[in-house]
Amino acid sequence: MQFQTGRMGIIVANLFITLDGVYQGPGGREEDPEGGFAFGGWQAPVSDDEAGAAIGEEIARIDALLLGRKTYDIFAAYWPHQSDEIGGTLNRVPKFVVSSTLTDPSWAGTTVLPDAAAAGRLREEYHQVHMFGSGVLIRSLLAADVIDRLHFWLYPVTLGQGKRLFDAGTVPASFRLAEPARSFPKGAVSLVYERAGDVETQEMGT
Repeated sequence: MQFQTGRMGIIVANLFITLDGVYQGPGGREEDPEGGFAFGGWQAPVSDDEAGAAIGEEIARIDALLLGRKTYDIFAAYWPHQSDEIGGTLNRVPKFVVSSTLTDPSWAGTTVLPDAAAAGRLREEYHQVHMFGSGVLIRSLLAADVIDRLHFWLYPVTLGQGKRLFDAGTVPASFRLAEPARSFPKGAVSLVYERAGDVETQEMGT
């Protein structure tokens, strides 16, 4: 669904993440074994029907899908072959992948974007542009200040290894809750943040 001219949409970065900040390979053992990652598929044992329904509700809001190259390759290998409600949404909406090397995307409806600035302009065309995974791209978009919301799906597990969103080079910034926190039966929590400017400092108690 294209957005009306003159109104600005939002880019929402959804990330399934552990208590120690790992986002790598939540969906399956072979999803992303890069670096010898040993815990692929960590999300399912700490998920539940309520959390799954909430994720489905989030996906139903998507007007366009934005991905980094690594996550795009994972999605493009799986979702075109799925006909459930989530698969129907992801296959239907326009898809955008930020990549300097991809020239012939295989997933129908995919457009290749050259950089973060081009991704930011999607807000001029679509009401809700959603990302999933794509941690490297999220960091680039945060640095360019073109992510409007961070939606963390925080799960009660620590892994001690794997790719982390906030690593060396993280841009200092402050955030505020954009929606009330929501918890689920097995301990997962949905946290939606939006940018709130620069980091401020002061002495405690003043």
